[in-house]
Amino acid sequence: MIEPDGLLAVGGDLHPQRIINAYSHGIFPWYSEGEPILWWSPDPRCVFFPDQVHISRSLRRAMNKNAMEIRFDTAFEAVIDACAAPRADQNGTWITDDMRAAYVYLHQLGYAHCIECWQEGRLVGGLYGLAIGKVFFGESMFSRVTNASKIALVCLCEKLASLDFKLMDAQVKSEHLMTMGAQCIPREKFVAILQQNCFPPDKTVFV
Repeated sequence: MIEPDGLLAVGGDLHPQRIINAYSHGIFPWYSEGEPILWWSPDPRCVFFPDQVHISRSLRRAMNKNAMEIRFDTAFEAVIDACAAPRADQNGTWITDDMRAAYVYLHQLGYAHCIECWQEGRLVGGLYGLAIGKVFFGESMFSRVTNASKIALVCLCEKLASLDFKLMDAQVKSEHLMTMGAQCIPREKFVAILQQNCFPPDKTVFV
């Protein structure tokens, strides 16, 4: 039977090489505290082609007006902690202590990266993920002021396009992502793109 949500496996560990190999094959861990590690590969897959991100007029005005400072990889732990913080529409977080430790270590190894939005010396938005070969795998984002996470996503896509990245994985469809130019593609096509553009242990330095 095919699992409609893309659940492929249960168990294992969060060793860096296991995570890198999983992402390179279109699989990512996603589970809650107290559960075994769950490994997913949704079909279809929500993705961005970096040079096709959509910037609405209102968002462009916000980008020009807010004058946020954009930084890469200067506050990775602060970004992942902000992404893990409780949200009004959620019970708990999937970024467990073990997940946090695994991605912080991947950042230290040069695979995990973040983009940050700063305003008046305060971190107000951002997102983090993994860069393997020419594919960026987005994990989570946060926003403390209006549009901050959207601005982070746009600036990340612009950076990825400048580095000739072929794809940014957004994992699962949401209306928020679709309004910004995300597309849903069959898992088969997604995996084929990874086979052409993910070259472990290649990693990308953004700064």
